[in-house]
Amino acid sequence: MTETSELPGAARGSSTPGDLGGHHTRGLRRHPDGRSRCWWCGDDPAYVAYHDTEWGRPVHDEQQLFEKLCLEAFQAGLSWLTILRRREALRAAFAGFDPELVAAFSEADVTRLLGDASIVRNRAKILATIGNARALLELRRRGGHLGALVWSFAPAPAGRPRHPDDIPARTPASTALARSLKDHGFRFVGPVTAYAFMQAMGLVDDHLDGCHVPREATAGTGEVSWAGD
Repeated sequence: MTETSELPGAARGSSTPGDLGGHHTRGLRRHPDGRSRCWWCGDDPAYVAYHDTEWGRPVHDEQQLFEKLCLEAFQAGLSWLTILRRREALRAAFAGFDPELVAAFSEADVTRLLGDASIVRNRAKILATIGNARALLELRRRGGHLGALVWSFAPAPAGRPRHPDDIPARTPASTALARSLKDHGFRFVGPVTAYAFMQAMGLVDDHLDGCHVPREATAGTGEVSWAGD
């Protein structure tokens, strides 16, 4: 599996945000609305909205976390914007990412999905999504909760990065989370994918210092405790 960061490839760890236009300061991009945003969202309206209203905001809901894990798997080798543009189609194809429904998918469903041009048609990723739904049901059967498992790996809150170079591709926490998820039967979740997941779900706040998204909106908390074995 090729792991890719949710941030645009050339942007991570680069002092030059790329050919995005606008005005840049330390990886911040000033948009026509006067707000400074992290460089990676560019000016695509869907990407800007995702940056402003979703990325980095804490999520504890189990089904939302499951959906994001699945979407991260589909992103492997692709850009996040590609997945974002196909997210509604993926939700429709995978029964809203309801784990109980997805876990019951059969080979006929796999064939159906492979014929759906509106999604990412990759057999390994489709099978991983079905397998991950079954892993989640097994986690529940053993008394666990995906939100509790994931948030048990949230690091202590830290200051926002001041520069794109300050944002890692993986961390010890993401490596440990990936290992735990694999131990529980989840697939397509390596340390880089796990860190992108942690960024998106608010376990870490990697909005750059000076980004207009308020810190209060991205202040994650690890108060949920892991109940599994």
